[in-house]
Amino acid sequence: MSVYRKKTVGAALAAVLLVGGATACENGKKDDSGKAAPGAPAKPSTPVAGGSATEALTAAYKKTSAAKSAKVRMTMSMPESLGGSGSTVEMTGVQGWDPQVMDITVKGALTPGSGAESMRMIMSNDVMFMEMPADSPMSAGLDGKRWMKLDIKAAAEASGDAEALKKLGGVGGMDQSQDPAKQLALLLSSPNVKHIGAEKADGTDTEHYKGTLTLAEMLAANESAKALPEADRAKLVEAMKKSGIVDYDMDVWVDKDGYPVHMKVGVRMPQGTMNMDAHYSDYGSAATVQAPPENETLDLFAMLKQLGDMGAGA
Repeated sequence: MSVYRKKTVGAALAAVLLVGGATACENGKKDDSGKAAPGAPAKPSTPVAGGSATEALTAAYKKTSAAKSAKVRMTMSMPESLGGSGSTVEMTGVQGWDPQVMDITVKGALTPGSGAESMRMIMSNDVMFMEMPADSPMSAGLDGKRWMKLDIKAAAEASGDAEALKKLGGVGGMDQSQDPAKQLALLLSSPNVKHIGAEKADGTDTEHYKGTLTLAEMLAANESAKALPEADRAKLVEAMKKSGIVDYDMDVWVDKDGYPVHMKVGVRMPQGTMNMDAHYSDYGSAATVQAPPENETLDLFAMLKQLGDMGAGA
């Protein structure tokens, strides 16, 4: 394998691992089109902040879950100890969480020496497509093609490496941060969730809520705090256990229509903390993702096989 191709593989995997903290694969309902149902839930008859914090967040969870998609602008930082670059990246675009799809542009230092300051990333049906910037050294390893393709789940499973599977399948189980509804469900499990008060967020009148959650507290959550279906909750608890998550620290700003417009999440693990700051808008707008043509893509999974040791390569 050429030096250029090895560098391209490394840069692409670094980008997948970084964005995987916010967008990695998650088992959910999918269709062959990779299109999130538009959804247009009715507005609540009264502002969600009219009741207790739990009532307000429960209403916001239900509306967000039903919306299935939104536009997103997110910044995320992940320390090198968690597989990140140690710097902050910005992601903008559209995402859907039932089914899970995305079409985002990532800006920032994706990986040292890559020469890429931005990259478009598309995901549908657990397959990630990365458009290599034409002026980046990474494009030299693509044989004239524009896109690199990676079947995340297949690559992780084929590696036979439990650590690779955990990372490629969602860094530390943090694929939950792809879905703002699940973040609200986590906040509802917090025994100390509180209403901070009315605040402006992104120029909109909102109500600010805050809470922290440890694994022990999630396990001890009573029935009234279990917004997630039990099967989803069990998967999240298992992911938290495997990743060694210490706690979540969450802030959410909910607008008068009952949707979160701003969310800040800190996920603390023994190796460090991943911080996410997300802004959402246009809930329910269809998130349609079109996979690139096959003749314009190079299969990263096949390239990994050429490396011989997929676990070491990843």
